[in-house]
Formats: sequence, C-alpha cells, structure tokens
Amino acid sequence: MDKRVVIQIAEELRKWYSLTAILKVLEIPRSTYYRWLKGFAEYRNEHEDLIIEICKATNYRNGHRKIRAILMRQHHIHLNRNTVQKIMQKHHLQCKVKPKRKRKSQGESEVIAPNILKRDFSATKPNEKWVTDITYIQYGSETLYLSTIMDLYNNEIVAYKLYNHQQTSLVVDTLVETLNNRNQPEGVILHSDQGSVYTSYAYQNNLKQFHLISSMSRRGNCWDNAVIESFHSNIKTEEFQYCKFNSLSNLAVVTKIDKYIYHYNEKRIQEKLGYLTPKEFGNKAA
Repeated sequence: MDKRVVIQIAEELRKWYSLTAILKVLEIPRSTYYRWLKGFAEYRNEHEDLIIEICKATNYRNGHRKIRAILMRQHHIHLNRNTVQKIMQKHHLQCKVKPKRKRKSQGESEVIAPNILKRDFSATKPNEKWVTDITYIQYGSETLYLSTIMDLYNNEIVAYKLYNHQQTSLVVDTLVETLNNRNQPEGVILHSDQGSVYTSYAYQNNLKQFHLISSMSRRGNCWDNAVIESFHSNIKTEEFQYCKFNSLSNLAVVTKIDKYIYHYNEKRIQEKLGYLTPKEFGNKAA
C-alpha cells in the first residue's frame, strides 16, 4: 500500500480509533509508520498548493478568513476556517497585522464644524457620508502627502491626490475630483479632522458652494475618523511593509499608491461588505 495513502487513512481514522488499532488492521509496524510520517511532513495536498498560490497572488495581504472566502467564491472549495488557518501557519503565510492603536479620548473640544458623524460609520446608500484625511508617505526621495475621500456606503476610495505639500489645494483638488466622479451630489456629509486645510476658508467655501455638509472630529481624537485612518494604515502595512523610508523614487511611490488603491477598490474583499470588493458592493446599489 502506498505510504501516503496509509498516512492519510491513519490520520483520518485517528479521530475515532487509536493509532495502535489502526496500524494493526493495516499491518504496518509503528516504526515504519513514523519513518513514513517524517518523510511525509513536507508533502502538500492540492488545497495547500492553491492556498499558497492565492496568498502569493494577493501579496500576502489577506488573513485566513478572506482566503477562505476566496476559496469559496472563486474555486467553490469549502474548507473549515481552522483548516485554512493551520495551512497558512504551516507555510508562514499569515498576513502582517498592523499594531492596534490604544483607544484614548481627550474629551470634547470646540470645533469649527459640529461632529455630525459621531462615529456612525454606516451608510444606507452611496453619497450619504464621505470621510477624508491626509497621511504622510515617507518612502520616496521626499515626503509626499496623500489625500483621500472614501464613501462609507461601500468604503470605496472615490478620489485621491498625492502631492509634495499639504496645502489647501491638496484637499480642494481631492474634493473637486470626488464631485466630478460622483456627478456632484448635494447634501453629502463630508467628515474630516480639524486640520488647518479643512478649516480654511477656501475648503469650507467649496463645501458650501457644492451644498455639502461639513462634519469634524473632536480635536486630538483620531477615533472620530477611524475608518479613513485605518485605510491609510493599511496602505503602509500592506503596500510598503518591506520598504524603508526614503528608499524609493517618487515615481515608484506614485506607482505603488495607484496600484494599491486599484487593488483596494477592485480586488480586496471586505468582511463588512459580505466578502465583496467595494466596487462589487457599490454596483449592487446602482
């Protein structure tokens, strides 16, 4: 009998019978079984090969829950979540987990605009609630600044700009592109922090001109804008995790940002969206 078949049978039957009883029926000496088992350790079944292939194709960004969902959606393979997790752990395929930020509130403070959002990051339709923020990108030859606007209905990045400064034009240009991409809807709640660019007359006048509703986080409280902060953290964790500061050209940084945001909108499934991508979930509302 083929040794791989023996080992697979034995491992399956060990759920109900002792190994001694199984080997006795199979007429396999215990010492032989363990010798075969040692050589069998590096054997990979078809599911392992497929999981390795999926992890590689997604740049090792996904945890076992999303890999399991991809197996079901794209390959119609139904595996137990723990089985997928064990296979990924065996081959060191676990995604890099970003450190959790300690929750700390600095209390209420005066704001330019009221905090209308109040950490309610749910939306029942597109163009109901948008969130925006700026983050530093320090991997190029100079520090770049990424401004993004996200629709909370499906967490899609509607527009983004990457400049070598964080002046008001950065956020105004992001806003204008968002409005153009969404056919200039009115009455949208647009939530930001209290950064000087968001409290500027130029930015606020644009909100009024296009009939948008300004909402702002309490000063010093990142949790009031947690979803967009989390997205910016994901970019650095998933796309730049192996890059040192100032190790790339600015062009390479721009390319990686473009590539990641395309991946995020078009390819990256989200548990919140029923394991659909933002674009797939958004298309359901169209």
